[in-house]
Amino acid sequence: MTSPQVAVIQMVSTESVSDNLQAAYRLLSDARQRGAVLAVLPENFALFGGKAAVSWLATQPAGSHAINEWLSDAAKTLGLWIVGGTVPWLSDEQRAAQAPVTRVYSASQVFDADGRCVARYCKMHLFDVDVADAHGRYRESDDFLQGDVPVVIDTPVGRLGLAICYDLRFPELFRALRANGAELFSLPSAFTRVTTEAHWWPLIRARAIENQCYVLAANQGGQHNDTRETGGQSAIISPWGDALVQCQSGESVCVAAIDRTALLEMRHRMPVHEHRRAHLFGGD
Repeated sequence: MTSPQVAVIQMVSTESVSDNLQAAYRLLSDARQRGAVLAVLPENFALFGGKAAVSWLATQPAGSHAINEWLSDAAKTLGLWIVGGTVPWLSDEQRAAQAPVTRVYSASQVFDADGRCVARYCKMHLFDVDVADAHGRYRESDDFLQGDVPVVIDTPVGRLGLAICYDLRFPELFRALRANGAELFSLPSAFTRVTTEAHWWPLIRARAIENQCYVLAANQGGQHNDTRETGGQSAIISPWGDALVQCQSGESVCVAAIDRTALLEMRHRMPVHEHRRAHLFGGD
């Protein structure tokens, strides 16, 4: 049986939703033509910037979300499972309150090949840090709310655990996803150029190795405005920690095969998950 193909999509998104969606569709089409059955878009793929995301969502009519509608149509038209990077999202409680929108959730959603939204994960860890770059001060909590529920879902390429960007620095989340059966992790990201160059590779390889999972790491990759620059280097990492494919900078599509048989055989030969003794240190 042929191993299924997956893709990571690298973009250089702006604050123009229409331009970003046009670019995303072109790149998703490329991934599908190259045999991918599931593709991961980067964080903020449709709209780059927290305040822009809040403002955009505030303009959406009740019960409408144009980006989600676009994702559904793209998945159905292409016959492709899509991890929709991240989009701004309001909870049911926020909608019911009908209060002015000041903060939203950053949600990574999975659409199946029939265009149905089958999973939604809201980013748990918000990037409130200072970085030695032109932007300097990052405070995602000014515009976003924290999620609190890990999500794992069955897909045609295996059981997929959802994470977003800064989550990468918190290995306990990935342990929880692995404990819930994850065989792959999706990681839509907008890592800064500085943090990409310093930490991206050791972190995505570590999450793959320690959990014996594939990592589908889709980063933004270029200059977005006068101060925001992301680092690219999107990649698909094997459970052994090898980079099966990798991008450099700018727009790009990387495609690789997922071999679940090899993954399960490796876990059998080296049963790391069963050897854990976290209870000795107060863990689970």
